[in-house]
Amino acid sequence: MRLFKPVIGCLFLISGCAWIPEGDKPAEFMTAPSMDHALSEFHEKQATASLERWPNERWWQEFGSSELNSLMANGLKDNPGLKAASDRVREAEALARVEGSRLLPFIDADADVAYERVSAHGLFAALNRKEAAGAHIVASKINLLNFRYEFDFWGKNRAALEASLGEAAADKAEMADTLLRLTTAIARSYFRGVALRHQLDLATEMVKLRQDLLDISETRLRLGLDSVDPVKESSINLEQARKREALTRDQLDLQRNLLAKLIGKGPDSTQHLFLDKVNIPRDLALPDKLPLELLRHRPDLTSALFRAEAAAQRIKEAKARFLPTIDLTAFAGVNALRLTKGASTLANVLFSGSSVAYGVAPGLRLPLFEGGRLRAELSAQRAEYDKSVELYNDTLLHAIQEVADSLSGWKESLSILEAHGRLMSSQRKNQELAEDRVRAGLDDRRELLDRRHAVLEQEYVLKTLETDHLAARVDLIESLGGGYSKEIEIIQQLIRHKPEHPEGFDLYKWLIFSQKE
Repeated sequence: MRLFKPVIGCLFLISGCAWIPEGDKPAEFMTAPSMDHALSEFHEKQATASLERWPNERWWQEFGSSELNSLMANGLKDNPGLKAASDRVREAEALARVEGSRLLPFIDADADVAYERVSAHGLFAALNRKEAAGAHIVASKINLLNFRYEFDFWGKNRAALEASLGEAAADKAEMADTLLRLTTAIARSYFRGVALRHQLDLATEMVKLRQDLLDISETRLRLGLDSVDPVKESSINLEQARKREALTRDQLDLQRNLLAKLIGKGPDSTQHLFLDKVNIPRDLALPDKLPLELLRHRPDLTSALFRAEAAAQRIKEAKARFLPTIDLTAFAGVNALRLTKGASTLANVLFSGSSVAYGVAPGLRLPLFEGGRLRAELSAQRAEYDKSVELYNDTLLHAIQEVADSLSGWKESLSILEAHGRLMSSQRKNQELAEDRVRAGLDDRRELLDRRHAVLEQEYVLKTLETDHLAARVDLIESLGGGYSKEIEIIQQLIRHKPEHPEGFDLYKWLIFSQKE
């Protein structure tokens, strides 16, 4: 019976708190769409496929370029955008520690000394002897222990901590996404620069061929063997070749400057690049359940998932604000007060046993009416959660689209490259035939130079197609997450358990469900 009355009193107090409104049905996570049709032809060509064949952390090493490896090392060390992302991670982790501190008691100490003149017309003088009026007082207080603790009965502080941990994990995933975008941008720019350097050599050789053709046409004009028309045509072709050479050189400089910016250096640091040979990987292996496994390999998907989990915890925190807050404060120390004429004895009195002071103060606060603020905050957090879930769904669809597009691009670029290889073979045979006819005296040197120029023209196009194929490979690596699966284990350690959504969903199954297969 003694416990019955306090329990009834607590229930009465809780019932008097602000009521928690019912929300609309929360947004739901989308399941990974099927990609069976897009993957069917790849699985037919590749009998076995495993996650080990996914891009690794240093995927750029498969291209066999020491220059590219050096650029990546500099970019990972000096790129300002990547440094800013790292700073955001440190900031989020620090904020998570701030939220975690709310689960622990606050203990501090304080001391102060005050000098005061008592007003002759104030309340203190009116209630005490007349001698107190106009008196000068010195007082001192030393609290060796101040204790404050908020009991987290409803999980408000715990939810705030979980939300901060989720936001820190999302920032870390976004940093991995920034790293992925940086490295793929460096690779594409480098491959384009290598192609342009070869194209510049080809353009220079084509200028020489056009100059030789112009010289021959001018000689034949002087000898009366030809009219002026071949000279005009050769002059036009020569200027076009020079124009192409200048444009190629300009584009090469632009790529050097772009790479310098990406690696966080000045333009002079990339002036002697593009001397390495780049390997062109031909094989490709993909797992059988790509959409399912994709959720573990894409940093943007993981970031969106953690944002949604953080928003879910913010809902839980907002709901807890409708309930009573119970805390405890306590202090222990000494204090004393003396008239100024007796200030010399203050220290002796202050540290005497009779000056010891202590106190304990339990506290209870009820949010009975706050003008709708709590309901508005809860509504805002629910909307934030729905927005986060829909952002995740949109990111998932975008990821699937990127994979499908990159698979198609890689396949088509390979087909185009193979077709152009056959065209190159035909052009070289035509050049060899022209060489034989010149040696046999059946043709003059102009025909041979024209055939040679046609070969150089196709070699120029070949460099562009090789770059397109390498870029398609990088696009595929980027769409598959670029080795992010190595990082996911570190991020998962930030979350010590799998909390459930306060509205009834288990969000973390979307992160680890691939382990159930």
